[in-house]
Amino acid sequence: MTDTPRNERADRSFNLSSWALQQQTLVIFLMLLTVAAGAWSYLHLGRNEDPPFTIKTMVVSAVWPGATVTDTANLLTDKIEEKLEETPWLDRLDSYTRAGEAVIMVNLRDETPPAEVQGIWYQVRKKVADLAPSLPSGINGPFFNDEFGDTFGTIYAFTAEGFTDRELRDRVNEIRKALLETPDVGKVQLIGAQEEQIDVSFLPARLATYGIDPEQVMAALNAQNAVTPAGTLRYADEKVSLRVSGAFASEDSLKAVTLHIGDRFVPLSDLATITRGPADPPSPLFRSNGVPWRRPATSPNSAPP
Repeated sequence: MTDTPRNERADRSFNLSSWALQQQTLVIFLMLLTVAAGAWSYLHLGRNEDPPFTIKTMVVSAVWPGATVTDTANLLTDKIEEKLEETPWLDRLDSYTRAGEAVIMVNLRDETPPAEVQGIWYQVRKKVADLAPSLPSGINGPFFNDEFGDTFGTIYAFTAEGFTDRELRDRVNEIRKALLETPDVGKVQLIGAQEEQIDVSFLPARLATYGIDPEQVMAALNAQNAVTPAGTLRYADEKVSLRVSGAFASEDSLKAVTLHIGDRFVPLSDLATITRGPADPPSPLFRSNGVPWRRPATSPNSAPP
């Protein structure tokens, strides 16, 4: 038995370089195909810093002011949970109950198709809405939250010297509308915008002088500001709707009100002080580098951002 020489065995082994030289046309085609596939993959590569994903949890909450923990658990939490057990693709229900408050988290199974999640949340809202008439009176809600997983790619902070919160908020609302028209922008949310309210503070001495109690004043104000149908005028070829004026639009309209209480006409400004101020309780504040969303007024001629 003789051994095959080493150089003969080497000649018989596969030589990739030699094969490539012999199959130049095929090799060039494979190289072009690889370059084309790489270019296509690069152009279709994901670019989102926070790629979208589906959170399969919804929070259902309700408030029952004045109720005890036992009543809230038995008459509110348990009833909502029993109805939510009919939810398709349901994994589990997590809930906690406090005096006058019930919070239930609806968790779907991991294998739930993302395309069906929004339809399931619609079913949850519909089922709880069907249950609402059988819940005790005095309940606020139920409320639904399935958007707490939203991520925001960019946050802008706006400040303006010499302008009020209302003026800055109105300007930022205009910017928000413009941003919503930008391609690929799905949601724009304002954080730290401070709402306003009109305060009517009664003067006890004036009320005692006129012999009027605050309930009479509130009833007169409600009657003045009521929105009720005033009827229509029918003509041969058209119909005209009648509208009663006098609704309150600002603090100035309140100051101009004259109340008809009993057989007397009393100006509201004689009974109370009327001022416009920030809402109480205030909205959460937003600061950028320690600066509030509105700097203190320094120059009334400064331009907004």
